[in-house]
Amino acid sequence: MKTLGALFEGLEYELLQGSMDTQIEGIAYDSRNVKDGFLFVCITGAKTDGHKYAAQTVGQGASAIVVTRDIREELSQAGVDFSDVTVIKVKDSRYVLAFLSAAWFDHPASSMKIIGITGTKGKTTTTYLVRNILEESGIKTGLIGTIEIIIGDEHISAEHTTPESYLVQEYFAKMRDVGCQCVVMEVSSQALMLHRTQGFIFDYGIFTNLSPDHIGEAEHKDFEDYMHCKSLLFQQCRVGIANCDDANFAGVTKGHTCTLETFGFSEGADYRAGEPELTEGPGFLGVNFQASGKVNQKMQLHAPGRFSIYNALCAIAICDHFGVDSGVMEDAIKKAKVRGRIEDVHISDEYTLLIDYAHNAMSLESLLVTLREYHPGRLICLFGCGGNRSNLRRFEMGEVSGKLADLTVITSDNPRDEDPQAIIDDIKIGIGKTEGKYVEIPDRREAIAWVIDNAQPRDLIVLAGKGHEDYQEIKGVKYPMDERNIIRDIMKERNML
Repeated sequence: MKTLGALFEGLEYELLQGSMDTQIEGIAYDSRNVKDGFLFVCITGAKTDGHKYAAQTVGQGASAIVVTRDIREELSQAGVDFSDVTVIKVKDSRYVLAFLSAAWFDHPASSMKIIGITGTKGKTTTTYLVRNILEESGIKTGLIGTIEIIIGDEHISAEHTTPESYLVQEYFAKMRDVGCQCVVMEVSSQALMLHRTQGFIFDYGIFTNLSPDHIGEAEHKDFEDYMHCKSLLFQQCRVGIANCDDANFAGVTKGHTCTLETFGFSEGADYRAGEPELTEGPGFLGVNFQASGKVNQKMQLHAPGRFSIYNALCAIAICDHFGVDSGVMEDAIKKAKVRGRIEDVHISDEYTLLIDYAHNAMSLESLLVTLREYHPGRLICLFGCGGNRSNLRRFEMGEVSGKLADLTVITSDNPRDEDPQAIIDDIKIGIGKTEGKYVEIPDRREAIAWVIDNAQPRDLIVLAGKGHEDYQEIKGVKYPMDERNIIRDIMKERNML
C-alpha cells in the first residue's frame, strides 16, 4: 500500500478533487482489473478510451482515477457517486503510468543493470545471445522479448515485443526478487512511442539496424517517424552501442545524450568484425569471423550469414562491459540456439532444414539471399501468409520466393478469418511475376511432410513464417501446431528416429 503523494512524487499533475494522502491498494490500466482501493489510469488507445470505463471502476471500488481530461461532469451525468474518489489530471497518462508503476514496485530497475535492444531485425537473437553469454559467466539475467519473458526458471509466453509499462515494472520486480543482476530486453519502436519504457534509465541502449517496417495505421505514419521513435532510446540510456554500418546510423543516433560506442565491419568501429568465413557441417550452417578492436577473439557461430555476425558482434560489445572473458563469449555464442530464428532441426546429414520467423518480404529476402551464399543443391522455401492482413505482403513474399528459391511450397500460416485458399491464390499472383517453380499444399503439416519426403542430397529447406509460434490461428481459435513436433511425428511415422 502506498499513498498517491508517494506515487506521484516528482510528476506534474493537477488535483481535481480528493487528497494525495489517499492510500492505494493497487494500480490498473485495464478497467477489468480494478479492485477495491485501486488507482485506475485512463489510457486512450488505438481502439478504445479508458475514460469511458471510469464510471465502471468507481463501482468496482476505485479510490482514485488518473485522467487526461476532466470527466467529473460525465460521472455526474452517469449518476455515479464519486465524492470519495480522488481525481488527478495529467498531460499524458501513458507517460505517467510508467512512473507510477516504477514507484509502485519500488523502482526495481535501480538494483539491476538494464540492457535495451532496438532495431528492425536482430533484436530477438541478440537478446538471447546476450543472456546466454552473461549466464555462462555467472551473471543471473532476466529476459523480456518477442518470444517470452524469462524470470529465473520461469518462462512466460509474450504477447508483445515490449509489454505495457506496468508489466515491465512487474517483471523487473520479480527478476530483482529472484536475484537477477541484469535484464536484457527487446525495445520496440511502439514501446518507445507509447512510453512503455519510461520510469527508469537503461544502462545500455543498443541499435541493431533499421529498414522500413511498422508503417501504417495504428503504427508509424512514415519512415521518419519510425526512425525518430527508435532514436529515443539513445536519450534514455547511459551508454549507447550502435551499428555504425547501418545507413540510418546518423539518423538514429542524432541528438543522443549518452556515451556512444559502435560495432560493425567498418574500420573505425569500436568492436569490429573481419575475415568472415562460411562454414557448414552435417545438417547445419555456420560462419566464423575475427572480432577485433576492444575485443580480440576468433568467433564461431552455428548460424548462417552476415547478419548472424552482426548479432554476435553486438552481443560481444554489450557483454564486454560486464567484464566477460572473450573465451567465455566464444563458447556461449557457439552453443547459442534461438527458437524460430534460423533454427536448424537435424533430420539427415544429407540435407539441412531450418525454421525461421521470416514473415514479410524484407525478412524473407534477407534470409534467402543469405542461404544462397552456401550454394545448396536446391533452396526450398515453404511458407504461407497470415489472414486479415494486407494482400500486398502476400504478393511481395510470393515474388521474393519465386526469384530466390529453386522451389516454393505454398501452404497455410495463420489464416485467421480468411479462406486459406484465397491467401494462397494471392501468393501465387506474386510468384506469377517470376519464373519460379512452386507447389501448393494448403495443409501445413502435409506440406512439411512433402518437403521431407522429397528432399534430395544438399537441399537447403527453410520453413518460414511461424518461427517460435506453436499455434495456428483459425477463425479466432488458436490450435496447437509446433513445427518441431510435426517434424518429429513425421520422422516417427517413417521410422527415421
